[in-house]
Amino acid sequence: MLQQTQVSRVERVYARFMASFPTPASFAAASPERAVAAWEDLGYLRRARHLHEAARRLESAGWPVDLTELPGVGPYTAAAIRAFAGAEPVAAVDVNLRRVLSRWEGRVLSVRGAGDVGDELVDVARPGAWNQAMMDLGALLCRPRSPRCGDCPAAAWCRDPSIGLPSVRQTRFEGSVRQARAAVLKLLVDGPRTVEQLRTSTGLDPATVRRACEALIAEEAISRDGQSFRLR
Repeated sequence: MLQQTQVSRVERVYARFMASFPTPASFAAASPERAVAAWEDLGYLRRARHLHEAARRLESAGWPVDLTELPGVGPYTAAAIRAFAGAEPVAAVDVNLRRVLSRWEGRVLSVRGAGDVGDELVDVARPGAWNQAMMDLGALLCRPRSPRCGDCPAAAWCRDPSIGLPSVRQTRFEGSVRQARAAVLKLLVDGPRTVEQLRTSTGLDPATVRRACEALIAEEAISRDGQSFRLR
């Protein structure tokens, strides 16, 4: 849920989602329509579909050795699961951790390079706590701009705090195609709708609604039947 989504928006959905689906088995048993509806307005709804498919794979085949075999799981997510849920001594390299380690090393590290350095530094006894501390350090003190070096507990061994990495700004959600996609899928849970019905119900710009529908058709999340759209 936190991938490319602000914490404040995730908080509104996470507790309710976990109460409804406390285990992979409970989520796997849900219909695709209910899985999408539970994601509510988080956007990037492909994540909900990937998570639902992953839950079903876990129920049918168990946990894979390589977590990236699960839908929607890349190297960062796989490392985070291994560190936080499995207590494995691996570094979960996000943009914050990469920036912190680059400054400590005094050179810009690639994602792989940061992973190699992080794997050597991670606290083998508490990998989850170490990764959380590093994420917090990067988010609160070792910031992309105006790092708070005077408050940093690691300042003594930081080689170059001026090193910066480009940060990715999250695109606007209100009125966006992402918002329209979420709204369209939520409406189609209750049955087929025409473009006009979708536009009226969402209150969004007609062109934005059409682009959202086209994207969802391309992803095979919905289908078109004459003038109406329905979940696949």
